[in-house]
Amino acid sequence: MDYPLHYPQFFTATILNWKHLLKPDKYKDIITGSLAYLVKEKRIQVFSFVIMSSHIHIIWRLMNDNIQSEVQQSFMKFTAQMIIKDLRNNHPLVLEHFLVEARDRKYQVWERNPLSIELRSEEVFLQKLLYIHDNPVKAGLSLTSEAYLYSSASLYDTGVSLWDFLEKWDTAY
Repeated sequence: MDYPLHYPQFFTATILNWKHLLKPDKYKDIITGSLAYLVKEKRIQVFSFVIMSSHIHIIWRLMNDNIQSEVQQSFMKFTAQMIIKDLRNNHPLVLEHFLVEARDRKYQVWERNPLSIELRSEEVFLQKLLYIHDNPVKAGLSLTSEAYLYSSASLYDTGVSLWDFLEKWDTAY
């Protein structure tokens, strides 16, 4: 593996106006597919994630000389385009809830300016990891963190993951 130039990052993105657009699994699958692609292209490593109905949390690390703003923009743009395409084809009335008056777009899926924080210590990394995995439990979506499908919690709790793109964090800072 190449020596990473970047600290892991805690990344959070929210659906426009906190709408619960990501409730259907097909939209969660768009997000996991995009993460898998970015990992396959060696643009990121993904250590943790959760996809909630209105937002996502990810701990990822940029690989090699990738630029944070470019990776984030690529991820956000692709997932938005795929979701809009599905809404246009299958749920046009829902799509109208994402109509915006903007010069560069007709529809907007994600809030602008997602949050990205470098995790410069093991302590902060583990704090964010627990926060991510506890999200579905706090929201009442599952009784345990590892029982929620669209999360990395099972990898950390049981050692088993359905997500090939995930890497378990086990490297000390």
